[in-house]
Amino acid sequence: MGAFSPVYFADENALGMAKILIRQGRDDIVHPGHPSLPSIPLGTTDLDWMPQVGAAGYIVVSRDRRIRTRPAELASYVSYGIRSVWIGAKQDLRPLDQADLFLRHEERLRREIIKRGPGPWALALNVSGLRPIQLPGVSAPNSG
Repeated sequence: MGAFSPVYFADENALGMAKILIRQGRDDIVHPGHPSLPSIPLGTTDLDWMPQVGAAGYIVVSRDRRIRTRPAELASYVSYGIRSVWIGAKQDLRPLDQADLFLRHEERLRREIIKRGPGPWALALNVSGLRPIQLPGVSAPNSG
């Protein structure tokens, strides 16, 4: 592990994956209901956690791809500079498979986080790897 150490915020639909990684000893993953996030209890809406997560600089890990197409959430993405990774596959993955997928591509993910810098931006993570997702109305980040 290098000096760069992002903290990931797993939203509730990725909670199972987060708990598996935490049980494996990870201390760089938080989620709604996590002891270090008393202001984000379980059941907190996306619009309520987004300002806090954006301000903290966490990388959102989610399975909710629709979040980027809802106007209010998209506006919050932009306003709070949300950086996120959507975990997905043709079939819905079990939490253990999501954790395995995350770990398999984590080194590349770290490089992408450094390269992309401040948000808003989004990446998709599936069995074939990472790819950028264009957020509607947001210009693509410079890759140079």
